[in-house]
Amino acid sequence: MEDEGRGLRARRAAVAWDLARVLAHAAARPGKAVSRGLAEADGCVLGTPLVSPGAVPPVDRAAMDGYAVRGPGPWQLNGHVEAGAADPGTLADGQATGIVTGAAIPSGTTSVLRYEDAVVTGDRLDGPAEDGRHIRRAGEECRPGDQLLPAGVVVGPAVLGLAATVGLNRLTVIPQPTVAALVTGDELVHRGPSGPGRVRDAIGPMLPGLILRAGAQLVAPGRSSGHEQRTGAPLSPVTHLRDSLDELTRALGETQANLILVSGSSAAGPADHLRPALSSLGAEFVVDGVACRPGHPQALARLTDGRLVLGLPGNPFAALVAFLTLGVAAITRMRGLRLPELGHIAVPGGVRCHPTSTRLVPVRLTAHGAVPIGHGGAAMLRGPAVADALAVVAPGPSEAIAARLLPLDPGIT
Repeated sequence: MEDEGRGLRARRAAVAWDLARVLAHAAARPGKAVSRGLAEADGCVLGTPLVSPGAVPPVDRAAMDGYAVRGPGPWQLNGHVEAGAADPGTLADGQATGIVTGAAIPSGTTSVLRYEDAVVTGDRLDGPAEDGRHIRRAGEECRPGDQLLPAGVVVGPAVLGLAATVGLNRLTVIPQPTVAALVTGDELVHRGPSGPGRVRDAIGPMLPGLILRAGAQLVAPGRSSGHEQRTGAPLSPVTHLRDSLDELTRALGETQANLILVSGSSAAGPADHLRPALSSLGAEFVVDGVACRPGHPQALARLTDGRLVLGLPGNPFAALVAFLTLGVAAITRMRGLRLPELGHIAVPGGVRCHPTSTRLVPVRLTAHGAVPIGHGGAAMLRGPAVADALAVVAPGPSEAIAARLLPLDPGIT
């Protein structure tokens, strides 16, 4: 208990919201680059540049279904080039042959005449043909050794398609970090409405989507508390814990995710056990309170083995703000990405400032700027649920007519 007391007394002053994001980003460790097959690389980040091993296309190819022709028309039709033909042959002057998109063109081809432009009479072909038209030249997209993408690009469907196009089967990537979620609270219920002395858990259902959209993988902790069975909650990767110091300490020690989210224990009340648990595990606080509204009691700590623990407030909107502030910053760094800068927007009607803290205000985006929509209390999700973004309102003595924008979807930068 003496160590726990020292940990509580050592609590530092809340840091500014912008500084909290920077500290969280700097505290995380980028993952190590690994080789993965294309099917497993989606959502990862390129660990090395994507370099083409060969030319694309490797030979001159038809860009349209139609006829490969040589010289000015009319032409004498002479067979058809099969789609997979390795040797499409050679055209003499005045000859034409049928061809499909992507097929290698015969030697001597000067253009490809589209089917819809062709006039065929017996074995005679006529139509407009401009030299070089509808032909993809060898190396048109890239040549051997061309750098197509730098390291640090998020691998999405188009990147996977490009890698396949140039003949690659694997990519060197930084894997998506793993995140575990622990939701604490004896008062929480997981089905049906809340009631006297009971509160419906709104944070647990939010976390999987937030984690996925931030570019991480939600994983189950190493040990289940069994609390899900007692409360009747369905089994899920989000684990629900009782308000127990021992249970929380054990879960933190046994959970091997890169980042562990703990909801509902980050304040300083009698049921808030996060700080004593972290103190007993020898953790070091990176951020212990952020000067923002809502979300002030959020915290980020580093365990001795490098795992990070993010303390989320127990109020739903405050927890959302904490994840978007510290969680997204840490995950971004783990993915090997830079912390994105926030864009600016006008708030024509003005929005009230807090004298010492950054405000995160749900807003709709209009042609004239951001419009606050209300319902932005720490326990409310009605405002964020219909908002386009959060306005980041700097501290000040009065009202602000401009703000920065924090996306509600962590996948949008």
